[in-house]
Amino acid sequence: MAANPPGQAFPNKARLAILAEVEKERRRLMTTPGASISLSRPSLKEFRDNAEQQHIAAQQKAALQHAHTHSTGFFITQDSSFGNLILPVLPRLEPES
Repeated sequence: MAANPPGQAFPNKARLAILAEVEKERRRLMTTPGASISLSRPSLKEFRDNAEQQHIAAQQKAALQHAHTHSTGFFITQDSSFGNLILPVLPRLEPES
């Protein structure tokens, strides 16, 4: 019985069979639609969008803190089609009967 060189756990034939099987599986996964994972860097547009979202979140937080410290009212952050970062909360008062 021939001994394998040190550091070699499998005989060469078994190693080649395993490598062939792994390569076959890799090719199958690469050709299957929707199964591949994008390993590329995010695009410049995605990077800008993310940076813009972080900037808006920071602006909302600063505006909210400023409003709470300089006003007696209560404000919330909410997306607005008019570009408002914070909106005042007005309590509903029941009419006196």
